Amino acid sequence: MNRLTSRRLVFHTHAWKLAQRTLCCDAGVKLPGAESGQGFTNKHGFDSNIPVHDIAIIGGGMVGMALACSLAKLPLTNQLNVAIIDSNPALQSGVGIKKEDPPDPRVSTVTPATIALFKDVDAWKYVEEHRHAYFDKMQVWDYTGLGYTRYNARDISKEVLGCVVENKVLHKSLLSCLQNAGFQHKIYPLRLSSMTMQPSSSSSPDGSFAKLELSDGNSLYTKLVVGADGSKSRVKELAGITSTGWKYPQNAIICTVEHTVENRCAWQRFIHSGPIALLPIGDKFSNIVWTMNPDEALTRKSMSGVEYVKEVNLALGSGPRPKSHLFGGRGPLSWLTADTESSAKECFENPPQITSLASDRMVFPLSLNHANSYASKRVVLIGDAAHTVHPLAGQGVNMGFGDAFSLSKVIAEGIAVGADIGEVSLLKRYESERKPANMAMMAILDGFQKAYSVDFGPLNVLRAAAFQGAHYVLPLKQKIISYASGEHRFPLFS
Repeated sequence: MNRLTSRRLVFHTHAWKLAQRTLCCDAGVKLPGAESGQGFTNKHGFDSNIPVHDIAIIGGGMVGMALACSLAKLPLTNQLNVAIIDSNPALQSGVGIKKEDPPDPRVSTVTPATIALFKDVDAWKYVEEHRHAYFDKMQVWDYTGLGYTRYNARDISKEVLGCVVENKVLHKSLLSCLQNAGFQHKIYPLRLSSMTMQPSSSSSPDGSFAKLELSDGNSLYTKLVVGADGSKSRVKELAGITSTGWKYPQNAIICTVEHTVENRCAWQRFIHSGPIALLPIGDKFSNIVWTMNPDEALTRKSMSGVEYVKEVNLALGSGPRPKSHLFGGRGPLSWLTADTESSAKECFENPPQITSLASDRMVFPLSLNHANSYASKRVVLIGDAAHTVHPLAGQGVNMGFGDAFSLSKVIAEGIAVGADIGEVSLLKRYESERKPANMAMMAILDGFQKAYSVDFGPLNVLRAAAFQGAHYVLPLKQKIISYASGEHRFPLFS
């Protein structure tokens, strides 16, 4: 044991010394003048008045800030000098959050895996200072009344299935985390205009760099450009990275609603127009995400609040009520359920009635888009810049957070062995880790969207049978919950 401990100590000591050389000497990532915000010395062949950063994160939203927080936390990356480029004034002035205000309709359902990552970087404690809603139960059903599925955190021996948090709370928490980390960073309240690669030369022994021109006409140099700038990524465009995808013939309406009782369950119903979700957000409030065709979305956005509340209650509660089985008795698969504590023993419940609308309604189009490559020379994509998905399972932001934390670890591994953090070979390690996981999730979500876009008798029965299987077969249910919770194991074949 002592020998093993000594060996690990020698390795980590060697890695730390190598990292220091990487960050501080001429041949490494940390470049002369980076700490002070000054530019290169003349021997690099570049303008000495242009600031230099090790990493430039384009996009200071939730995913970009998560990357910055993760870099600030890891021992091998917390000495890096990072630029965050985003014109959002909230990054400079902060976001004012008043407890008495109703929740903002822009929320995220964060998985237990994402919560664990936030805790690792000391960001979750800031989330818990504001409104949030853990939930340990979920019910999914459709308009036919042929079947339903209930999930419970105890099915996988967990306390929660997830937590619904306003996006502004997540963003503020990450910003607070970064500000209190003592991490060397600079926020540029600007937009990226252009990006060019400066080739290595005999006068630039540190290798090539990316030169970024900003919207105010100024520039900066960086070893690595991270595109965290959303689905219409300027970084992806400038890097010439292509995407594959399509637009769905659907829009989503989101809003905050109020009940007379507190909602502690996540509800999702598949109806003719598309899925509708009712998500707890705390203090007798819930969030609605309702998918429908664009014309219906326009009509429902313009109707009165009273009319809209009535429509939502009908969407969640009208039609045949699912029974706990499809064919009578205890159900054809109920014999597979031996555990009396399993959620398979739980009966169908009606979601709580909505009494009033508590926010404006917001409408946005839906699409699927996936970058054909996540990485090129000195450029890497994370979050919506790399992939956008249908919101029916609330997985989009969790995929983005997974990208951010994965990339920070790959950068740390590169620094540990003295690698250039902008080299494609290093960045491809991040891509090989995240791309298969993201593609699997995208395929599942797209499959659900397509399966519930067709109203056809035999298909309805097959869907009901799938509900029955997911409800009664505990091993299958456990795999589905684990996968949706962020453990990237395909639910049927792991």
